[in-house]
Amino acid sequence: MAFMEKPPAGKVLLDDTVPLTAQIEASQSLHSHTEYIIRVQRGVSAENSWQIVRRYSDFDLLNNSLQISTLSLPLPPKKLIGNMEREFIAERQKGLQAYLDVITTHHILSNCELVKKFLDPNSYSVNYTEIALQHVSMFFRSEPKWEVVEPLKDIGWRIRKKYFLMKIKNQPKERLMLSWADLGPDKYLSDKDLQYAVKLLSSCSHPYIYKITFATANESSALVIRPFSEKGTLKDLIYKAKPKDPYLKKYCNPKKIQGLELQQIKTYGRQILEVLKFLHEKGFPYGHLHSANVMLDGDTCKLLDLENSLLGLPSFYRSYFSQFRKINTLEAVDVHCFGHLLYEMTYGRPPDTIPVDSFPPAPSVFVVSVLESILTCEAMKNGMPTVSRLLQMPLFSDVLLTNLEKPQLKIPTKLKEALKTSKECIEKRLTEEQKLIHQHRRLTRAQSHHGSEEEKKKRKILARKKSKRSAYESGEEHSAKYSNSNNSGSGASSPLTSPSSPTPPSTAGASSIPPAPPPPPLPPAAPPPTTEVPTQPSPQPDVSASRGALLSSIQNFQKGTLKKTQTCDYSAPRIS
Repeated sequence: MAFMEKPPAGKVLLDDTVPLTAQIEASQSLHSHTEYIIRVQRGVSAENSWQIVRRYSDFDLLNNSLQISTLSLPLPPKKLIGNMEREFIAERQKGLQAYLDVITTHHILSNCELVKKFLDPNSYSVNYTEIALQHVSMFFRSEPKWEVVEPLKDIGWRIRKKYFLMKIKNQPKERLMLSWADLGPDKYLSDKDLQYAVKLLSSCSHPYIYKITFATANESSALVIRPFSEKGTLKDLIYKAKPKDPYLKKYCNPKKIQGLELQQIKTYGRQILEVLKFLHEKGFPYGHLHSANVMLDGDTCKLLDLENSLLGLPSFYRSYFSQFRKINTLEAVDVHCFGHLLYEMTYGRPPDTIPVDSFPPAPSVFVVSVLESILTCEAMKNGMPTVSRLLQMPLFSDVLLTNLEKPQLKIPTKLKEALKTSKECIEKRLTEEQKLIHQHRRLTRAQSHHGSEEEKKKRKILARKKSKRSAYESGEEHSAKYSNSNNSGSGASSPLTSPSSPTPPSTAGASSIPPAPPPPPLPPAAPPPTTEVPTQPSPQPDVSASRGALLSSIQNFQKGTLKKTQTCDYSAPRIS
């Protein structure tokens, strides 16, 4: 097959579902315009960031392209005169930052190709439609019975997955849909196992799985052909959308928000849970449940895109469940995604935030009971219920299934082991990502708490107390040193004593009273009168020089130079 002969090597390692954040760091004014320097970051790691430079005209061009969504986006208005003034540039920068915050936090807009190319042009510079056409053309060389009717431009949310409307030449009225996709970051099957598993999908038979007409894969991509449904998906039914319209136009801003009837919610929910249970029992990983992956065939829901997990494509709701460490298996991921789908069926729109604090009025308290077991904060902390547990809940337990077609999906033992290993690798990558997000959240919370006004006041009070305490302690230490120096009689401060004076015995052990201080020295005798003419007083000698002279005279003292004196001793008693 020509399609299998010249594939690009390897899988795509970039996960397109990892959120991008953008922060305007500065602006620079040139001759006729202003440029804004933006720091873009992928995920929680600051190391995975880069700078881009954008003008207001670039923002305006992006905003015009996003108008197909019919959303009211907060782009600052144009200004022709005075747009180079400093105050105006600062105000416009605030407005552009608010605009970036909106498009990067909106779940659908943040994942669309227009926004990704604006923020990360290096990673999304490739024209994926052309690449898909090349692969499809190579496929048609060896399969001449197929013919492309038209490309279905942007009907899906994935950047690296493209769709084409097709027909069989000898059956011109029958319409089919071809989808082409790159291999994703969660592709862990060997090329041989992948090709076998993808081909096996066309033999799968289940009343709630949409039939695959043809499927094949190579080392870098896969191609799947299915019947095309004019009624569209469950999401098209909820949003009253046309299946061939672009994704942004269909689902970003529905004109009428209205949920399904209670019986539809019960029936569709039961059918989806049954097929999830079947796949879990077969050891077949899924993890891609959302309302656009459920095809409607009359009153029956049928699951789409079973090949996604084999190809390693990231889930539509990954940015949600990667925040919660208890959702760490593909079974738990399927249940979490079912909660999103049930909310959408009930209220006609996706939840505003996850987890959900409170639920609007629903057609039945049983609906709210199921939603509370999946989407509340308590459910995120305690873990997801199993599919079997959901089937036993009152909302679904009394639903009668009329389709009795026997399910069939035969997976060889060797392939089962490969699928099990692949599933474990997918879950390991998810767990590692959740751990990083959890660590980042804790660090951010600690920094936020440390930088809060209340915490700053506490630190100031503690610093003042510490300063006062240290000042008090240093004062006490200084006074203690001063007292010790007065009581110790050190040589530096005590008067010199004669070398022949005996040392008095110590009285420390006999009495605690300190010895009396020595008497003050006698004043020096008055000098004799002199008849010499008074001269200019000489400057005082340096203290260090006098000290040196005194030491020198002591060292040079000679006892022999002393004159012998005669004394009269009157101490002896007189005897008369």
